[in-house]
Amino acid sequence: MVEFEVPEIDYDRYSNRQLAGPPLAVLGFALLVLVVYYLLHGTPVPLGFDFTGGTEMRIVADEGQSAIRSAFETPIDSIRPVQGSNEYIVTFLDEGSTSLQDLQATAEAAGFEVDRANTRSAAFGSTNQQNALLGLAVAFAGMSAFVFLIFRTFVPSIAVVISAFSDIVIPLAIMDLLALTGLFEINLSLGTIAALLMLIGYSVDSDILLNNHILRRRGEFYESTYNAMRTGVTMTLTSIVAMIVMTVVATLLSIPLLPDIGLILVFGLMADLMNTYMLNLSLLRWYKFEGVAR
Repeated sequence: MVEFEVPEIDYDRYSNRQLAGPPLAVLGFALLVLVVYYLLHGTPVPLGFDFTGGTEMRIVADEGQSAIRSAFETPIDSIRPVQGSNEYIVTFLDEGSTSLQDLQATAEAAGFEVDRANTRSAAFGSTNQQNALLGLAVAFAGMSAFVFLIFRTFVPSIAVVISAFSDIVIPLAIMDLLALTGLFEINLSLGTIAALLMLIGYSVDSDILLNNHILRRRGEFYESTYNAMRTGVTMTLTSIVAMIVMTVVATLLSIPLLPDIGLILVFGLMADLMNTYMLNLSLLRWYKFEGVAR
């Protein structure tokens, strides 16, 4: 079993402002990115086929994915290979300017065989979007209520909530930056919503672990912090490595959706390390030594 040696950080060298400053600056920048993307595109993050509606075609193409992409002028949302065959499921976002008949004609003109084609209305995609975002909001609100119920004090509870909020916002901002720079695109879909829900669980797990060690166990503050970090950092780094492996394997095997989920979790878990052991810790230290717990 792989073990990570977690170094004991000399937190005495840093003030609470120095610890909380970088995570809050990153959170502020992430929120700014979301606002800028919304002003440019009308949505805070790039939306996928699940939320915009569009056209889905099952195409037989011996030439592969590159030939499919070059054959269509209409932007392609995704191309998913069908294992064990030369067929691909191609999805196009609903832009209102290209009909199903036009896409079929383009595919056939390029020499592809269209095995099946169907459309999903923008209204249906909008309903999916509202339901998914409502589910995410309810999950976050339920998590917040649960945390306040556990600790029954404002500062430790709000520290967990802010960290979890930042763990969600930062991956969304990275999705925007990737789309704006044109490197590659991770669209918001039912799969990435599931990844964000998992991030809430990961974040609360590591933050509650830290809070419990510091607030509810006997021992000196920094000793309790280090004991929590030995478990929490090892757990998070193990999860990051697992998600990287899953992303690489899923990409090599052309497994749809899993690469996007893996990348979102990697971004969120890396943010969680910063938020938990800098932002959350600084608030807990202020609470213990300068705040109402003094």
